Amino acid sequence: MVRVLFLGGLGRSGTTLLERLLGELPGVCPLGEVVHLWERDVAGDERCACGAHFSSCDFWQAVGEKAFGGWQHVDVWRVLALRHAVERTRHIPRLASVRMSQSHRLLVEEYADWYARLYEAAAVVSGAEVLVDSSKHAALAYCLRFAPSIDLRVVHVVRDSRGVAYSWTKTVRRPETDGLEEMTRYSPSRSALLWNAHNTALSVLHRCGVPVMRVRYESLLDSPSTVLSEISDFSGLDRGGMDFLHGGTAELGPCHSAAGNPMRFTVGPVPLRRDDAWRTALPGRQRRVVSALTAPLLGMYGYRGAR
Repeated sequence: MVRVLFLGGLGRSGTTLLERLLGELPGVCPLGEVVHLWERDVAGDERCACGAHFSSCDFWQAVGEKAFGGWQHVDVWRVLALRHAVERTRHIPRLASVRMSQSHRLLVEEYADWYARLYEAAAVVSGAEVLVDSSKHAALAYCLRFAPSIDLRVVHVVRDSRGVAYSWTKTVRRPETDGLEEMTRYSPSRSALLWNAHNTALSVLHRCGVPVMRVRYESLLDSPSTVLSEISDFSGLDRGGMDFLHGGTAELGPCHSAAGNPMRFTVGPVPLRRDDAWRTALPGRQRRVVSALTAPLLGMYGYRGAR
């Protein structure tokens, strides 16, 4: 079985940073947001984190050859059709149900098998013990449990909903498109509702038999070595290999993250400090709206004292 550490949560919660840090540990290979690889990379030929276009990246070309006999044999539109049919947040109750119809289960298994074949090939090409998929989508985590060859372990990454809401309002260009496109933006109220949906789904995933570990963004930045050690234990990795951490800085090397936040392109020293700009930059009215909409989960995750 191929061991996959799936980073789940709503975007702008620190998953890319966590993936980059995990990628520096011995025996770990970060793959990026594989959920977007099919459309953006296989079909769109966007840039890998190494800087090369997907079609020119030796790592991903080797993975495609091993998994499918070449990416030209991947029916991208079939994968995307399956995603639309089974991997949506509104489908999670069905994905979690023991009463799923046989016809729907076959679609889910077919969808999960595309990922399983990619993961298995990536494990061989990289030689890694653990692959990190930072796709985040809760529905995808529910789908992946239907692939018998995947040893799925989920790290549920949580960040204060107000910090997430503020981050979604920012204008961020996507380097993989040579700056021609921007990342999606959401209003604070919209991101608050999404924050509730994704985090609720991930909070109950363990009921389906999937090992789940919760990590707070704030805890990661406060004590990165401690959190990484705990994740290593959860992943079945040996502790150690953290000499890339120097006080409040991490030294990041190149990687082959296929899709995700622009931070995946960063190489060199990265300061490890919280981004708490939302406390002053997010207007008071919007902050109160987000707080009210997300209050129950904020309390459950230990954010009661934040204002």
